[in-house]
Amino acid sequence: MKPEEYVEQAISIAIEAGEAIKGIYLEGSFDKEVKSDNTPVTSADIAAHKIISSQLSSLTPEIPVLSEEDADIPFSERADWQRYWLVDPLDGTGEFIAGSGDFSVIIALVEHNRPIMGIVYVPMTGVVYYAVAGLGAYKRSSKGEVRIASKQLTKDDEPCLRLAVSRRQDPQSVLKLFNHPKHCELVVLGGAALKSCLVAEGRADCYVRIGPTGEWDTGAAQIIIEEAGGQVMDLELQPLSYNERESLENPNFIVVGSTYLPWDELLTGE
Repeated sequence: MKPEEYVEQAISIAIEAGEAIKGIYLEGSFDKEVKSDNTPVTSADIAAHKIISSQLSSLTPEIPVLSEEDADIPFSERADWQRYWLVDPLDGTGEFIAGSGDFSVIIALVEHNRPIMGIVYVPMTGVVYYAVAGLGAYKRSSKGEVRIASKQLTKDDEPCLRLAVSRRQDPQSVLKLFNHPKHCELVVLGGAALKSCLVAEGRADCYVRIGPTGEWDTGAAQIIIEEAGGQVMDLELQPLSYNERESLENPNFIVVGSTYLPWDELLTGE
């Protein structure tokens, strides 16, 4: 099957998982633990993981599922995967715990080490961002569905860059990564995927992530931003790749809306 033939079913699965998360969030009662990598996990993460893994396995029994909550699969096994589902059942667990509402469900389909379909569902707003390789990126909400595109600034625009940052992040840690930070405006939001989607729909110009993330954090966002006209790259300005190493940890990365700006000049290299 072509990826576009899976997309509506995958969106429905993301929504089902998101509604389970929302129910737990609104109840305000959930279990919380700290994993071996010192990141939090809650009963909402686990509930969403179980729904997504079960539903995807039923939808496509021949396609393996790699979820943040079940990622202990040796590279010797994963290396043979030509196509697989890459899932973050609850992106923004810290925001879930803090009560900000800025969290999402992420489902990506990866083929030959590149995302070819991605879905980001936001339970507290009911918004879905999705994309399929070659078919564009879209935002679906109660107002309907629209095709989204990132803002294509050029060097001649002398832009005031709008940087997406976390509300729990020190803005100076982001500003120091850029030359001429006085030209920057900060757009504050939680959740890595949500900040990437801000760039995809033109509400921010870039998002820089310094610190550990997993491949499940970026898979869906990468195809969404690419189909919207932007890029996701490491800080050497090379595209991220997937399932090519023993470790599933991403390098530090930048999400950019415009491919016309000289990012090698804008970044300080610090």
